[in-house]
Amino acid sequence: MLRTFARFVAPLAAVLFTGAAAAQAYPGKPITLVVPFAPGASADGIARIVGRELSQALGQPVVIENKPGAGGATGLMVVAKAPADGYTIGLGATGAIVVNPHLPDAPPLKPAQDLMPLAKLADIPLVFVTSASSGYGNLQAFLHAARKTKGGLSYANAGQYTAQHLSGELLASMAATPLVAVPYRGSGPAVTDLLGGSVPAAMVDLTSAYPHVKAGKLVALGVTSTSRSKVAPEIPTIAEEGVKGYAAPAWMGLFLPAKTPADVRTRLTGALQKVMASPTVQTQVEALAAEPAYMDSQAFAQFIAGESRKWAAVIERMPKPAR
Repeated sequence: MLRTFARFVAPLAAVLFTGAAAAQAYPGKPITLVVPFAPGASADGIARIVGRELSQALGQPVVIENKPGAGGATGLMVVAKAPADGYTIGLGATGAIVVNPHLPDAPPLKPAQDLMPLAKLADIPLVFVTSASSGYGNLQAFLHAARKTKGGLSYANAGQYTAQHLSGELLASMAATPLVAVPYRGSGPAVTDLLGGSVPAAMVDLTSAYPHVKAGKLVALGVTSTSRSKVAPEIPTIAEEGVKGYAAPAWMGLFLPAKTPADVRTRLTGALQKVMASPTVQTQVEALAAEPAYMDSQAFAQFIAGESRKWAAVIERMPKPAR
């Protein structure tokens, strides 16, 4: 009887020991960091900075895989379907996480069910700009002119339902001012047309507009973040310019498959906290016109819930596109 019991227990003990050892040894192989944007974008640059330092902290390579498409949803769907073992991490941003789920033609990704927030990394300041020749020296002057113009004034943005578009719609709503959104294929083309005089204003990422602001060709009326950008501290926030309570920074963070074990998440957040606290990392992120803004998984989840409610309300108030 004892021999039979021993023959049964020994293999079971070996399995349990192996599983415990494997959990303790995490990570034991390279980690894939899926970036749902094209190489060269600011989000890609931040992912590579963080991935490099995370590799050093964990003692395993962090391999970047770019899988762009559907406003970031394509790459995150790959993450959602990956084994929940901590070896696949995804970069997620405002659009795919808290905007797309509320759209009429939403991608099949359901972030609240399919993904686990890991850590917020950075805010990406957006800026509302006008041409230097427009005569609008500040935001209130522009808003006053928009209220006096039949139908309101138009503003270029990076595309329908992008963070830039919705930040403009939030401004229109909170300032009680009619603004007409003109979507472009990215911030670059929007800035180009603004410089050419095709539109009176634009809501774009700071990276695209700031060189022209410094050159005196554009006037920055306000950034969308809650505080002034370290990259451009001379530009006031939109809230400072009289739209009280306005805050609409674009942001990005890291996500895991939904059922990833808590101990793996804890190991990763501990490493990420140290990475994002590094002055070198912060300087490199700021060089990409982004603001380091680390949050752990719990705080990040609460932040996402609030962002989701905010943008759902904005989308609900927006005029529906013609079919």
